[in-house]
Amino acid sequence: MDLASLPLTWQLSAALLLGLVVGSFLNVVILRLPRRMQAEFAAACAELEGREPREPPPATRWFGLDYLIHPPSHCPACGHRIRAWENIPILSWLLLRARCSQCGVTISLRYPLVELVSGLLSLAVVWRFGLTWDTLALLVLVWGLLALAMIDIDEQLLPDQITLPLLWLGLLVNLHDGFTTLQEAVMGAAAGYLSLWLVFQLFRLFTGKEGMGYGDFKLLALFGAWLGWQMLPQIILVSSLVGALMGSLLIALRRHEGGKPIPFGPYLILGGLIALFWGDAINRAYLQFAGLS
Repeated sequence: MDLASLPLTWQLSAALLLGLVVGSFLNVVILRLPRRMQAEFAAACAELEGREPREPPPATRWFGLDYLIHPPSHCPACGHRIRAWENIPILSWLLLRARCSQCGVTISLRYPLVELVSGLLSLAVVWRFGLTWDTLALLVLVWGLLALAMIDIDEQLLPDQITLPLLWLGLLVNLHDGFTTLQEAVMGAAAGYLSLWLVFQLFRLFTGKEGMGYGDFKLLALFGAWLGWQMLPQIILVSSLVGALMGSLLIALRRHEGGKPIPFGPYLILGGLIALFWGDAINRAYLQFAGLS
């Protein structure tokens, strides 16, 4: 089936609606994946110490993804099970006036915002790249990146359960030169990981502190696998500049405590998305400015 033969309005509408629905699902992943990881870690520690865990180890049915569907979505305050009409992306939040239909507790604005961002990102991907089979893989990438950004903001954690499958997916997509050549993708994955790993080691050598987490290494390797090694300097530069500006702004506004780590993953993701949409144009403009082309 030639997906590109569908009318553009159909393509964009389908992308937006699908993105909104996936955004609702991402809210579940963002909330439940870190909790499951913490429970698994606690159970593993209890086993090593030869004691019974405070809570039974998480179930591992359905390839370990049962935590996404059990228990069903419910209000954290009163336990009210969310009905189908209360789970329509954005619309339900508006109809409910941002409150639980049973207990009246406020529903965070973040839930519809994640849905909206997911929908707009999906729309932008189809608008920029057209509707192809490679674009479908790209949609999976941007959805995963949104989940990673939110989890890192909440927990300062970039789960391997999301990062590594996306990295391998990028290499598979580039088997037939989807977004770059396979050789450049493999070099990008290796260079992405090793470059931040080297910075991490040097920073620890001179300061005795860890400047970032290993999840950041894997995240940059992910972008290298999708976009090739040529995009890595741009991603590092953009993410570092935005991170420095935002960090300084948060500290100046006293929204962040001095000395407390600031998650770098969201800034890497922003830099990666900029490279995805406009990276080639930015690189060409720089080469022309520098007189190298």
